[in-house]
Order: sequence, then C-alpha cells, then structure tokens
Amino acid sequence: MVNELQINFIAEIKAKIRQAQYEALKIVNVHLINLYWEIGKSISEKQSESWGKSIVPTLSKELQKEFPGVGGFSTTNLWLMAQFYNEYQGVSNLQPLVGEISWTKHTVILNKCKDNLERQFYILATKKYGWTKNILIHQIENMTYEKYLLNQTNFEQTLPDSIKNQAHLAVKDEYTFDFLGLTDEYNESELEKLLVQNIRKFLLEMGYQFTFIGNQFRLEISGKEFFVDLLLYHRQLQCLVAVELKIGEFIPEYKGKMEFYLSLLNDKVKLPHENDSIGIIICKEKDRTIVEYSLKRSQMPIGVATYRTSSVLPKEYKKLLPNEKEIVKRINENFGLYE
Repeated sequence: MVNELQINFIAEIKAKIRQAQYEALKIVNVHLINLYWEIGKSISEKQSESWGKSIVPTLSKELQKEFPGVGGFSTTNLWLMAQFYNEYQGVSNLQPLVGEISWTKHTVILNKCKDNLERQFYILATKKYGWTKNILIHQIENMTYEKYLLNQTNFEQTLPDSIKNQAHLAVKDEYTFDFLGLTDEYNESELEKLLVQNIRKFLLEMGYQFTFIGNQFRLEISGKEFFVDLLLYHRQLQCLVAVELKIGEFIPEYKGKMEFYLSLLNDKVKLPHENDSIGIIICKEKDRTIVEYSLKRSQMPIGVATYRTSSVLPKEYKKLLPNEKEIVKRINENFGLYE
C-alpha cells in the first residue's frame, strides 16, 4: 500500500518531469522562431534585391518536397515570416521578445495589432499568463491593452510595492458582458444573476487568476447583515476581491460603501497569510474626473470600471490612451522590465 511519503515522492518526480518537458518545449520553440526569423530575413533580403514574388511559392514547394511531413512551409506562412522579420527587426522593444511565445501566437499579434507597444504588451501578457491562442484573440478583440492602460485605481498609493504593479494588471477600465444577452431594461439583481449563471465567461472577462467565491456574500457586524454583490479571489495577488455592480453612473458614495466592505473583509474573512482585500466598483457609466477625486484620499485599494453589454467599443476609446512615454513606463513597471 502506498503511504503518504511515497505519494509525495511520486508527485515530486512527476513535477520534475513536467518541468523538464516544459523547458524542452521552450527550447524547441526558441529554435523554431529563430529559424522562421532567419527564413524571413532571407526572403526580405531577396525581395530588396528585386527578386520577384514568385520565389516564395517556388521556395514553399521545394521545402515541402524536401521535408515531407514538416509543417510551416506554406506560401502564406513564408510571407508571414518575411513580415515578421520586416516589422520586428531593429525594433528595440520587440526584437528581444521574438522567442518568448509560440509562432501561432506571434501571427495573431502580428496580424491584429499594428502598434509596437501594443504588440509588446500582448507578447508579455501571453507569456506571463499562459494565454492560449483563442484567449489571446479574445483579449485583443476585447481591447484589453487599452482597458489596462486606462484603468482608474488608487493602487499606487494604497498597495505595497510587492503587488501594486500586478494589481494594476488585474483591473480593467471597462468590462464587456456581451455574453449576457441583456435587454435594455434590467436591474442590478438581474445583472448579478446572469453573471453568476455565466460564471466561466465572466471570469474569463475579469482576467487571469480570478476565482469565484460567491455572490451576495454575507458580512455581519453589530447584529446587522451586509452583502457584497460578488466576492472573488485573486490567486497571484493572494487577496479577496469585492465587486459591486451598479447599473447607473458612478457616484462618490459608492466609494464609502466599498471601503466599509473592505474593512469587514479584512477583519473577519481575510486569512493571516493573505494580502488586504481589493474592491472593484463596476458601473454602467463614470465621469473620469469624479472617479479621480473620489479615490484620491481613500486609504483602501479600489478600482472603478464601467461595463458594456455589447462588444462594440467607441472609436474615441483609443484617444484616451496616455502618451507613449507613459505607456512605456507602465508596461515596464507592470511586467518587471527596466529601461
């Protein structure tokens, strides 16, 4: 009969094997990306020497004949290699990252993102959070880059240095709940109920590392009951996350209510090894200036976001982005990079 010591020993060996497999895959991926980079470079150089476009279909045919069963040498993929090299070579924030993610994810970012800082963000986020290709596509189409850069929180003043950058990445400026199928008329209770019924899609939209604890989470003090709309937990931040849902515009009073909830969670629910709780107030609308002043003096870590029930975002959204210097600073801080 296998005892506990043997079980732990076997588990350790399995973990070592998985880690070795992962490291081997990383090495293979780096070699593959480097190969594609060199092929793209060669094609690009021949194009600059006025070689005709016909060389790529010819090359594709010859490579597939020479290496039967080896994928990746289609005409389309060869042109992508050339585009990959042309658009990344000499770009200081992108070229060092070419080996960090798989080729299929690179092609998604290459085709869907045209700004180099945006590309850098998605490469780093894909590596950091282990996004699959489908999740990466969802994040790009949902404008996650813009939503993280624009988020309104007071984390810089209220959280310790050890987690504040990670916390910035955990809160978006706007969430898209297009999966709810809501009509024009609904109340906060209906919104909450539908989010819980669609919990998997809701957590995917909230972001990596969130887990669901409960809705209408009960808190008691002085014989009175209070209920948090949604209580989540962020595994990497190791903290409780209270979410309050509002179907109207943000008003400053919501901040005081959230502070009250966070105080109770910290005193009565938080475990000794966990960090202080974080609050996210999700409203239908917000005035950014009012939010800024509301959070300015708060000692509790709170973020204020909006939500949409449609996947269509206004074209003006990109115009709100900070300047390039500030974007570089935030990406460097949030992903642990240094200029």
